[in-house]
Amino acid sequence: MCDDKALSLTELKRETSASNWVGDIQLLESVVSTQEEAKFLAENGAPEGTTVIAEEQTGARGRMGRKWFSPRGKGIWMSIVLRPQLPLSETPQLTLLAGVAVCKAIRRVTGVDAGIKWPNDLLAGGRKICGILLESSLREGELHYCIAGIGISANMTEEDYPDHLQEVATSLRIERGGAPVDRSELVKAVLDELEMHYNLYMKQGFKPIKELWESMSVTLGRQIALNSPQGRSEGVVVGLDEIGGLLLKNSLGEISNVCSGEIELL
Repeated sequence: MCDDKALSLTELKRETSASNWVGDIQLLESVVSTQEEAKFLAENGAPEGTTVIAEEQTGARGRMGRKWFSPRGKGIWMSIVLRPQLPLSETPQLTLLAGVAVCKAIRRVTGVDAGIKWPNDLLAGGRKICGILLESSLREGELHYCIAGIGISANMTEEDYPDHLQEVATSLRIERGGAPVDRSELVKAVLDELEMHYNLYMKQGFKPIKELWESMSVTLGRQIALNSPQGRSEGVVVGLDEIGGLLLKNSLGEISNVCSGEIELL
């Protein structure tokens, strides 16, 4: 079955050989975090498109330092080195770009109707199937590189999840009624979509990414609660602003820009 099939470095390299963007691929059995492995490679000069994939992560973290559940052979745990020529203020747009790319790949390969929750989660049936974490490094005040971390819960069954994740997490396999996902095919699709949308972004800016994100969002038009350092507030999401922040309309009809914080769909 597909979920029991280990990823093959030879197959992954063959599938991406035509790409001018995807660089060296490293496939590791078990790591603390692909994010840390990719950072090490980036610090040592790895070019853009260098990709680290692991069968298992033992200490991966998502946003806000939360532990990311990444069991062996059940998901896609990967990090990609990016070296964009961007001001630091625009790097959050890359998180939204990655969300668009991964969402499109999941829909195309698996048929699962995934949607994007601002800023970096993908949901299916109201539960999380993918998290995206973008981390930036500066050198002399300038952006040196970014690492795009992607964790997709591909072939977990409900029995695989610990109790505290049962109600909030799901997998592509669960959403497909038990049909396993070919992880190699999905990795290739994710890298293809990332390359295409990254090139689009570099040529045309954020506008086309913004439009795609809004078309796939499960946040747009929803009443949400925002938890931020300024406290808790509620409102309806009416779109993204021109740099990728959330536009939130309160009960008085006032619209504010949200650049950070945790949101809860109400």
